[in-house]
Amino acid sequence: MAFTLDTYLVTQEGLSAGRSTESIVDAALAGGVDVVQVREKHSTARTQLDVAESLREPTAEADVPLIINDRIDIALAADADGVHLGDDDLPISVAREQLGDDAIIGRSVSTVEAAREAEEAGADYLGVGAVYTTASKDVDDENNGIGLETVEDIADAVDIPFVGIGGVTPGRAPDVVEAGADGVAVITAITEEDDPEQATRELGEAVEQGKRRRDTLEGEA
Repeated sequence: MAFTLDTYLVTQEGLSAGRSTESIVDAALAGGVDVVQVREKHSTARTQLDVAESLREPTAEADVPLIINDRIDIALAADADGVHLGDDDLPISVAREQLGDDAIIGRSVSTVEAAREAEEAGADYLGVGAVYTTASKDVDDENNGIGLETVEDIADAVDIPFVGIGGVTPGRAPDVVEAGADGVAVITAITEEDDPEQATRELGEAVEQGKRRRDTLEGEA
């Protein structure tokens, strides 16, 4: 499945200002989001499956990949497009074996070494961060705020696409993309906003701004 990483929404109902994940995703889809990842960390497996199943039809109709955080079993049960894996999850090779060659498999990384290893293992894309310090995700202090320099180093080190995640806002997104990311992944920059649809559009515009800046710099080099 071909996919674009410009704007990548990571869900979390507990950070959605009292609204359901389904309503946030509907708004983000209307705003042009490119990928939706179901990440309901503090919910039961059954609840995560219910959410994933409820999002399967609208994301498919919008031709937007539906990714499940961590849980290969839920991805299979919900007929999702893929999974996103972290350090404590099953290896990429196991996910590939279970989900098949067409599945989209992402991997969270914070270092050049980890990015290279994930690419070699067969990841389709990376989530790089936390670029800025964040409280939305459980991140080790060592990797909470890796900075734009690390984003640049990873961009130079791998050929697969990646999103910058962690503390990213529309104001920061151009810098992250200019540094080499293909797009940005966010939670609260969409989920906590009064108008998630407009927030998604603004994020997409910020990513495009970053691409234009990067193209200008490369043209001057």
